Formats: sequence, structure tokens, C-alpha cells
Amino acid sequence: MDLGIKGKRAVVCASSKGLGRGCAEALAEAGCDLVMNARGAEALEATAQHIRDTYGVSVETVACDVTTEAGRAELLKVAGEVDILVNNAGGPPPGMWTDWEREDFIAALDANMLTPIALIKALVPGMMERGWGRVVNITSQSVKAPIPVLGLSNSARAGLTGYVAGTSRQVAGAGVTINNLLPGIHATDRAASLDKGASDAQGLPVDQVRANRQATIPANRYGTAAEFGHTCAFMCSQYAGFMVGQNILLDGGAVNATL
Repeated sequence: MDLGIKGKRAVVCASSKGLGRGCAEALAEAGCDLVMNARGAEALEATAQHIRDTYGVSVETVACDVTTEAGRAELLKVAGEVDILVNNAGGPPPGMWTDWEREDFIAALDANMLTPIALIKALVPGMMERGWGRVVNITSQSVKAPIPVLGLSNSARAGLTGYVAGTSRQVAGAGVTINNLLPGIHATDRAASLDKGASDAQGLPVDQVRANRQATIPANRYGTAAEFGHTCAFMCSQYAGFMVGQNILLDGGAVNATL
């Protein structure tokens, strides 16, 4: 299927590995030129070179912490006229409600709510002027069904969801769509970290913890970064112009809900 985005310019945040990398690779496969961001320069450049070699697209890299004002300025300086924005950032640490203070919530909001909003405000006006644009925010299944140990993530990502619900409907008439992609458990470093934390807390081998978690997913497995990335690419495609302000759940059926 031709997604109709060959030659489009895409910014993909936190894309040196995991779900962000999956999105970057799928967009590159569709013919998009990329501006890739991550904090670690070495891993970022290695992934970028792999994408250049594999897909033959232009890839620029910006190694910075995009959750800071200085980092965003650095990314935006390189970004230029962008057609596609994929907002992504690692989730805050797990814990319980008694563990978190105001500073913890501020950090979570900066990373998982305020940074995507800042990038939307910076890049969407140009998309509107040119009459076409796509924004996909990688959030979490927790906005549909909160996860007790991820209260910081529940809170920050729910805030972004509310912002997108209103904003997306204000920009859709200019040919720009904003939607959210909600991952369940995927086989990434984040999942491995959570499995390790649960292993330590429960006194069980990591393999057993993983098997137990997979058993709660109707698909009976973790998702892959590749299939996540291709879903993201479709949401950025010529075929998704009528998808506005939606929360697309990709969790193997883990959230048991009718709507």
C-alpha cells in the first residue's frame, strides 16, 4: 500500500530505540525524510545510519533532551518545515501514590504533557499554512485503564489526551490531524525494566513475571516495535485524513472495554 507520504519530512522524538525507532523505520520505509531525536548520541546515530542504509532516505539527528527548553530549541532549529510530528518520551518511574511529591509530578508533566504540547504549538502552525500535516502522540493504554504503579504516567498522559481532544478539532479544517497512539506492553527496554522491577518486588524470575504478564493479554504476547511503527505510519498517511482526535489502542486486547 502506498501511504502517500513519500518525500514528507517527519520529526520523530525518542527514536533511537523502542517504539520511537519502530515509528521512524516505518515512516522511512514509506519514503519520509527524517529528523530523529534522542538523548544518547551514539545510539541515535547508529539507528540513523541503519535507516539511511536500509531505506535510502535523508536522516538528520539531534541528540538532546527534548523535555528541556534548550533541547526543544535545538531540535526545532534543525526541523525546519515539518509535515509529520511523532511525539514520544520515556515514561516516568513506577511507584505508589505515597511515593510521589510535587516535583515528581512536575517532571512527569514536563516530559509527557508539556513537551508534546510545546512541539505541537511550534510545528502545527506551519502545517496549517501548507494545508497538510500529521501529529501522532505516543501515550499509553493507561489513559483508557489506569495502571496503579504508573500514577505519574496516568496523570500526565491523561492531561495530554484532554489537550488533544480540544485542539485537534480546531486544526482539522486546515488539513492537519492530531491523534494519539496508545501502546500496551511491547517488547522494548521499558517493558524489560518494568518486568525487572516486578521481579524484584515479587521475588520471581524475570521470565516468570513476563509469562504472567503475557497471560493477561488476549494475544498472549508482547507487541513488537515494528507493528507499532506501521500503525503509526498509517495514522500519518494519506488515508488517515478523517481521523481526528482519536485514541488508537494497540495492546493485544489487554484493556477489556466495549468502547
